[in-house]
Amino acid sequence: MPVRLKKLIGTVIIVALVVIYAMVATTIATYRLAESAWYIHMLYFLFTGVLWVVPAMVVIRWMERPPKNKQT
Repeated sequence: MPVRLKKLIGTVIIVALVVIYAMVATTIATYRLAESAWYIHMLYFLFTGVLWVVPAMVVIRWMERPPKNKQT
């Protein structure tokens, strides 16, 4: 796969990941943490704010992997 195409696909995936992840994290916080103390909210958003980096790193690592050379 050409490098430029790989980076375009990876960029679209990362943007979609961030948007969907933020919506899911906020929805969970709204329904599950409504009556919780402020420090529980802070810990939850600190944890979920960093957690999205893990799948993004996988996509970035895939994007940066050099193309395989075809040997025939």
